[in-house]
Amino acid sequence: MQDQQPEGYDPRAFAPFAVTVDLAVFTVRDGRLHVLLVRRGQEPHAGRWALPGGFVLPHESAEQAARRELAEETGLSDATAAGLHLEQLATYSDPHRDPRMRVVSVAYTALVPDLPEPRGGGDAAHAQWLPHGAHGPSPAPGPVDRPPAALAFDHDTILADAHRRVGAKLEYTCLATAFCPPEFTLGELRQVYETVWGVTLDRPNFRRKVLATPGFVRAVDGPPRLTGGRGKPAALYRAGPATVLHPPLLRPEGRTG
Repeated sequence: MQDQQPEGYDPRAFAPFAVTVDLAVFTVRDGRLHVLLVRRGQEPHAGRWALPGGFVLPHESAEQAARRELAEETGLSDATAAGLHLEQLATYSDPHRDPRMRVVSVAYTALVPDLPEPRGGGDAAHAQWLPHGAHGPSPAPGPVDRPPAALAFDHDTILADAHRRVGAKLEYTCLATAFCPPEFTLGELRQVYETVWGVTLDRPNFRRKVLATPGFVRAVDGPPRLTGGRGKPAALYRAGPATVLHPPLLRPEGRTG
């Protein structure tokens, strides 16, 4: 039974507006930080790159809508979308952020290990991992994977905010392991920090700090893995039970990523 409206309350006295969700999803590919983007297939901003997202339906929570839109617009399976760790980033409510009507967006960010290439769906004509704020040398991007000059709506702002949030959380949480496969080397873990922060870290010092932090990683029994370098095979690790780093793993002084 629905609750009765309070006496004197008239919902028509308030202008209606829509609620959407937008997702900044990051991964590390070939030593570069990538973000999942979709090319819009409909107006407004048809043909421009944007973050995955869409309108929250009446029966949904914002998080449910975020996972549904992620699956619909990228072709990721429902199971994959449901298993991603989403973190609410912020709410964006500029009255002019969407030319269609007043739209308030709840933005989420997610960190994922390298996933298969997505495909477009829903109102997205195409979906692709594109480089974002990468660190270190890399091949020149081709005409398809070149980072866009500007995203649709206010998505450049959302993406920049998400990048700053992720960079900050790497300092005091174990979030970096979310970028890694279930079993990873310390070199792969270090690469996450280097790509997100845009720095080069001292290898022995990083290894010492990680292994001295209780619960950050745990060693995997079994043979080490060849990593493609000239050195000896590297030991494998899994994410440990800790969620917060004590002490924090701070980026080099004076560097903001």
